[in-house]
Amino acid sequence: MSMEDPFFVVKGEVQKALSKAQGLFERWEELLQEEAPVSRDELDWSTNELRNCLRAIDWDLEDLHETISIVEANPGKFRLGEPELLERQEFVERTRKSVQLMKEQLSSPSAVAQAEKKNKQALLGATAKDRYAGLEPHLVSANSRYIQEQQEQQQLIMQDQDEQLELVTGSIRVLKDMSSRIGDELDEQAWCLALKVELALTVKRLLFVCFVLGCTRC
Repeated sequence: MSMEDPFFVVKGEVQKALSKAQGLFERWEELLQEEAPVSRDELDWSTNELRNCLRAIDWDLEDLHETISIVEANPGKFRLGEPELLERQEFVERTRKSVQLMKEQLSSPSAVAQAEKKNKQALLGATAKDRYAGLEPHLVSANSRYIQEQQEQQQLIMQDQDEQLELVTGSIRVLKDMSSRIGDELDEQAWCLALKVELALTVKRLLFVCFVLGCTRC
């Protein structure tokens, strides 16, 4: 192998990309198999990132295949034997099969159906959350208005009760004043009546005295 051989440079990039793709594929499978609802953003990101990674590996494999063809066309320049060429071809084919397997899993009907199911679950969950989040301020506002209305109503009731109590208190004062006046009038009437009785008795006594005196003179 000479320093002009680009195979190992591209091979290193392919190995890194393949390792990344396998990690993404494992996470993608975990998301599909998760019983609880999963984030739609994470599922979409994992799916798209995996597809992009596999596509990039395909391009790198094409480059590797081209380098193998170049080496095969110029064996004297690169001084590679048949065993090493065969090993390179096997690496390309092995990697291509791994990539193809993951691509088939991504596009399989069961995986597509499961992904759609997860997306619907995430969408419904987000819609419900948004709906409740939208209703929450409305409910809080309605509750605040209800409390305020109740407080205002209680204040009006208390104010009305205070006014009624003041009226009753005023009425009681008026009644007490009237009672006092009536009492005074009754006392005056009783005094007048007693005076009249006393005068009547006095007149009777005078008349009796006069009668006695008159009889004596006779």
